[in-house]
Amino acid sequence: MPKVDLILLERNGYKIAWEFGHVWVYDEVTEVVTRQILRDISATESLFVLFWDSALGQPNSDELMRISNRPGDLWHAGLCLGGKRLPEMIDFVAPTWMLNLDPPVDVEATSWRVTWRACLARTEVLRQMGFVRPEFRTLEAAFLEWGHRCITGGIIVRHVPELVSEDGSSRISKLPFEDELRFIDYRFGRKWAWWALLRAVLSGHATPKEALFARNEVFNGSPPASPPHFKRNLSRRFLSSRHPAQRFPTTISVLIPTLERYPYLITLLSQLRQQTIPPHEIIIVDQTPTEKQDKKIYEEFADLPLKILYLDKTGQCSSRNTGIQDSTGTHILFLDDDDEIPPGLIEKHLGTLSQYASDVSSGVVEEIGAGALPHDFTYLRVSNVFPTNNTLVKKETLGKSGLFDLAYEYGPRADGDLGTRIYLSGALMILNPEISVLHHHALRGGLRAHKSRVVTYASSRQSIIQRHLPSVTEIYLVKRYFTAQQVREFLWLRVLGTFSHKGTNFQQLIKIVISLALLPHTIWIMRKRARIADQMLRSYPQIPSLKQKYVPVSPNAISK
Repeated sequence: MPKVDLILLERNGYKIAWEFGHVWVYDEVTEVVTRQILRDISATESLFVLFWDSALGQPNSDELMRISNRPGDLWHAGLCLGGKRLPEMIDFVAPTWMLNLDPPVDVEATSWRVTWRACLARTEVLRQMGFVRPEFRTLEAAFLEWGHRCITGGIIVRHVPELVSEDGSSRISKLPFEDELRFIDYRFGRKWAWWALLRAVLSGHATPKEALFARNEVFNGSPPASPPHFKRNLSRRFLSSRHPAQRFPTTISVLIPTLERYPYLITLLSQLRQQTIPPHEIIIVDQTPTEKQDKKIYEEFADLPLKILYLDKTGQCSSRNTGIQDSTGTHILFLDDDDEIPPGLIEKHLGTLSQYASDVSSGVVEEIGAGALPHDFTYLRVSNVFPTNNTLVKKETLGKSGLFDLAYEYGPRADGDLGTRIYLSGALMILNPEISVLHHHALRGGLRAHKSRVVTYASSRQSIIQRHLPSVTEIYLVKRYFTAQQVREFLWLRVLGTFSHKGTNFQQLIKIVISLALLPHTIWIMRKRARIADQMLRSYPQIPSLKQKYVPVSPNAISK
């Protein structure tokens, strides 16, 4: 058992025996106490700190030892102890954020809904990310804000139900409205706090009197600045005198659907030749019409372990499902045919899986002409995306989640749907910005062949005319996983987004005028698409199960 300091939040007078580190006992957390805890943690030699409610009885040291010997940063039992769906006002600003969904309470999974009652954290987390804000009226809200701050700042946060024996999932507590508004103000900023306040009153979540009181309490100062993202040691590499393939005894099936993009595909296959860990097989699912097929290009890559599957019918989900079912590797690497990849792509993905004991490794995608990546794609963190043009996943993980839902055959968000199911299954998904590919966004082929990629988020923010409205399949996804209230708030936010423009003040004014004039049409389109999504829910989901198909894993066989 490593050294673990105990911060005991003692309200009932129960005594806890603790021999693994220092013990500090408090009956509340004030600003003075918060500063004292941070001072104590900065000086301690213990690697971990355990926050514990004495009412839960003696902590399970065996479980704490098991957890502390694994990769990760922060573990808690918040979902078991009543933290589900809290704070409710997050639905007004991030209603369909993947991590806003709660996995089953009896499954170890990613969750930022941290509780003060049972929480184990590395001391380095508190040193870099700070501790709870004492301005909150309740400890529950303060720890939720801290958990959200941690997971968005790069901390790997996991809900571990085995930490406690008590099941409090049915005891959902309600936070004070003031604490909910303060959470939004601190985590999303003042503008979004105003929007959440407006929606809370209009939706009946709060009375005008409650809203006015909370506004006076929360908006009397500026929100505190969030700390920089977590600085973890990324310099560690999997160095060895052995061949790279021998360090990672796995077999990689590279899956590439293609549709009328042979020039791009040739470039990608050339780069797969240069991988420091060669793939076990490269499965190309060719959906190009027969009269346009060019089978000669595959002859140029006879040295690669190519497996060509021809499909008469196009479709992004059926093509990927076909490739997965025909694969024999232990892992699937998803790439697009218009990607360009560096020589160490596979090795870096495998390194991420190994170092963080994760089930999914996703990289970032540099888009031609799209500018710099968003800030939250510049540091390693728990992933809330599943990019199918730069992701490596264990095949057994797909066995738990199922494959691609055929509802997205000709529409966007198939990757988001699969990623959501993988997340809810408890799998750990990591986004590593060191793993980067260049994506060309070819003007033909892919979803563009079905006219499903016409207006994007980026293009709509640069144009005073374009509107980035949710597609039918995007609304279908939201209706599949989220509550009716969250769906409603999602649609309101997309209406609000039609007024946004990244340009001069004059251009922004023109965009607002045009969007106001188009507002009735915008609402009509979204209602029409929502009705179609409702119809889809009667026929879908159609999610094939994985048919296991592996080859024996041998480092010698891989290196060949």
